Amino acid sequence: MKHLKGAQVVGVGKCLPQKILTNHDLETMVETSDDWISERTGIRQRHVISGSETVSTMAVAAARQAMEMAAIGPMDLDLIIMGSFTADHKLPAGACMVQAELGAKRAGAFDINSACTGFIYSLLTAAQFVKSGTCKYVLVLGSDATSTVLDWTDRNTCVLFGDGASALVLKQTEDTGVGILSQFMCTDGTGMCNLWIPNGGSRWPLTEKNIGDNRHFVSMSGKEVYRFAINALVESSHNVLAQEGLTCKDIALMVPHQANARIIQSAANRLELLDEQVYINIDRYGNTVGASVGLALCDAWHEGRIKENDKLLVVGFGAGLSWGATLIHWSLK
Repeated sequence: MKHLKGAQVVGVGKCLPQKILTNHDLETMVETSDDWISERTGIRQRHVISGSETVSTMAVAAARQAMEMAAIGPMDLDLIIMGSFTADHKLPAGACMVQAELGAKRAGAFDINSACTGFIYSLLTAAQFVKSGTCKYVLVLGSDATSTVLDWTDRNTCVLFGDGASALVLKQTEDTGVGILSQFMCTDGTGMCNLWIPNGGSRWPLTEKNIGDNRHFVSMSGKEVYRFAINALVESSHNVLAQEGLTCKDIALMVPHQANARIIQSAANRLELLDEQVYINIDRYGNTVGASVGLALCDAWHEGRIKENDKLLVVGFGAGLSWGATLIHWSLK
């Protein structure tokens, strides 16, 4: 039997589309205002794909950044896991396209479709392969282009989302005290209709008859998701902290899924976290779904908000309904 290993974070990266859509731009598209959006969500702008940009091209660019930071090449990768619900094609998985473009000829590749929880679930899945000793290097990706599945006449959803990609490299290490520590995942499928795309799957395939009803776009029950999200963040946080015998006072930074600044702040208040212990970048990007958590980790690192030996509380929630968290002992040494 193999001894358990550590799953160390050794690289992060990101990619954002060139086109920026501000709240003022949206004022010309739907009945809304910059004040309404920013006050209720914390969002001021978001990036959206255009031209030749796709979910896979963004993921490849983010991956290359993370791999450069980790000082590895494509042939070092054993596995690629991508959190995405908007891959370039229905078939194959978007991770397969990334694998081909990178030239990672030794790597397996697959997607995890958990929408906004996609990065967390992908990260926790990757950690199992590394900790078991099966893989030495795993590339974790989150990439979504939600702009392609939005009804741009629905002000309840179109103002919330943005496109982007993020990447993280996990490395096998003998030190089980660094990297990905305690982990938690949970799902409640009875709430799936609160955040979903009804049409376009095998249950209700897209047809000429039903494509006009707009049920192939994102549909969300905002109030229900809002209440669920706060409880999900708090539950997930308490769970992983308890596993390590820690409290929020031991956390250097909470890095949450960026769906709504008020959700993050409400959860942080219930956890009794100080403002300096909470990372928020939703104002720049909106909700980037599968990319969100990885983007926050990448930005926090480059902004100096994460330091060697910090303990990070990384937590997310999304469609499913699903939620989860992990604690990361950040060490690049």
